[in-house]
Amino acid sequence: MSGVEHGEGLPVVFLHAGVCDKRMWLSQMQAVAEDGWHAIAYDRRGYGDTESADEVFDHVDDLKAVLDQRDIHAAVFVGCSLGGGVAIDFALQYPGRVLGLVLIGTSVTGAPWSATNEESAIEMAEDDAWERGDLDLLNKVQAHEWLDGPRSASGRVGGEVRALFLDMNGKALAKSPLTLEEERADAWSRLEAVSAPTLLMVGSEDFSAIIDRHETLSETMPNAFAALLEGVAHIPSIEHPALVNSLLLQFLDAFDDDDDDPEDDDPED
Repeated sequence: MSGVEHGEGLPVVFLHAGVCDKRMWLSQMQAVAEDGWHAIAYDRRGYGDTESADEVFDHVDDLKAVLDQRDIHAAVFVGCSLGGGVAIDFALQYPGRVLGLVLIGTSVTGAPWSATNEESAIEMAEDDAWERGDLDLLNKVQAHEWLDGPRSASGRVGGEVRALFLDMNGKALAKSPLTLEEERADAWSRLEAVSAPTLLMVGSEDFSAIIDRHETLSETMPNAFAALLEGVAHIPSIEHPALVNSLLLQFLDAFDDDDDDPEDDDPED
């Protein structure tokens, strides 16, 4: 896995969205490293600079391998979209290795999905670009879908942020498909078992189903705190990094560094 690390201290592991790569977290990684944490991010299989053969794999197993390679027994996990889904599944499988979770517009394995008529229109445009094999058009549609927001005007977010999104997603779209990912167990029906302190964020311009999911998570997860980010869509870490950094650092500051080092404890496997 292609990764990057900054700082020293207790580890914070960043898990990127399915239309991005590790670069979506550069601002957050710098902020937490300067605040005394060890920031780690990597490109999952099929993204960024990571190259992988088309073989059987599981993103949760890959995450465990990344931690084990660095002798990290427990960490705070920050995940957006599909990265959040990996974090939740990891927390269910290895609860003793999770100090806390920050989930942004998160996916949840087994969660239901629905779309408004307006949102369905952009999904149809995405499907059409995919069926025609027009990856450049698909990238632009997905930028509208996920960066601008499905109910917002195309091009709402521009400049360097849009260029970064198109580059990250373009690299993923250009890779050969990985067809042998193992199906993970349903997590939607087991959210009450995720007991780690959790900060939930969602953008007001995201898909309505993701906003509804955010509300369900806030009511179901026993130690969850929820924040609605006004005026941003699915990738707030690059659209409004200062806001995300502030909320993330407030959450991390709630952890008492004077407690026993969790890395001295035996994790639950």
